[in-house]
Amino acid sequence: MKTKMDIKRSVKNPLIRPQDVIPSRPDFTIECVFNAGVARYEDEIILLMRVAERPVQTNPDVLTVPVLKSDGEEFYVDVLDLDRNNPAYDYSDPRKVKQIDIDTYVYLTSMSHLRIARSKNGVDFIVEEKPFIFPNNRYEAFGAEDPRITFIDGFYYINYTAVSDKGITTALARTEDFKSVERLGIIFTTENRDVTIFPEKINGNYFALHRPVPKQIGRGEMWTATSPNLTHWGEHKFLMGVEEGWQSQKIGGGAVPFKTEKGWIEIYHGADRDNRYTLGAVLLDLEDPNKILAKTESPILVPEAPYEVEGFFGNVVFTCGALFEDDIVKIYYGGADHVMALAEVHIEEIYRALNV
Repeated sequence: MKTKMDIKRSVKNPLIRPQDVIPSRPDFTIECVFNAGVARYEDEIILLMRVAERPVQTNPDVLTVPVLKSDGEEFYVDVLDLDRNNPAYDYSDPRKVKQIDIDTYVYLTSMSHLRIARSKNGVDFIVEEKPFIFPNNRYEAFGAEDPRITFIDGFYYINYTAVSDKGITTALARTEDFKSVERLGIIFTTENRDVTIFPEKINGNYFALHRPVPKQIGRGEMWTATSPNLTHWGEHKFLMGVEEGWQSQKIGGGAVPFKTEKGWIEIYHGADRDNRYTLGAVLLDLEDPNKILAKTESPILVPEAPYEVEGFFGNVVFTCGALFEDDIVKIYYGGADHVMALAEVHIEEIYRALNV
């Protein structure tokens, strides 16, 4: 499906590639850099990227995986060698290892952390050498992934996916300067992800989108929740679900919603039955975001460019952050779960696609 919207990919795409990032330790290699939250801080655009790295593999008969261990006081990353000929494990998925007798994934082949990249112009980025948020507790034993950044009352709140053998949860942290960070703990328990927090209170409460994943009945669809303090969330309500076509398998929040004269606009993702990820837009009421005013019938961005079609996980465009400035929406997105890219679109084009 070709997008009909006048949306422009940056000529410098991909903006950031794995080879542009220094591993956190010399015996690791960077596999992917993608799915960044975005914020403007002073005169810079900040990307807080998901960086997936893995141990350098030296023996074809052994899979070396990263593991988070504790010495009783602190957590640290170590490596574990797994025999590829051991019938107790299923190695068919390059991303994770399944223990056959209990039919569950027990190791990931890489571990993700969150890394900052800075830019004055929004396209030329300098990647910091050290992680900004690195796994350091049992709920992040498999990694920290897919951050979103929401600026509220002087703080940049960062919600991200914390992954461990206990499941996929959503954690919250905050920073004032992107130099130091304060962790605030788990805010949504397993399995919940794609949380996007609105940048202001609505009717006296904070408001968020989230995507629970039912295991027995139901599908991966978008819900809302409210909170008095950003850490305790309730009033959960179903917002919108899957539909035939480009969002037939699951949907979820993408960028942090941004405010326009017509309502809140949320750039979200949909996956079809072939696991092809595309981006759409939905317009929500300013006073009651549980009310859908309009949504795009077709995607606004689909995987077409080579860096979107081929990569670690092909046919994927996935956003965790967008900037709305001077009537232009700058969508920073991961291409093929491998690189960072940018697409820009005028707000009127989104209105046109929404038929508003």
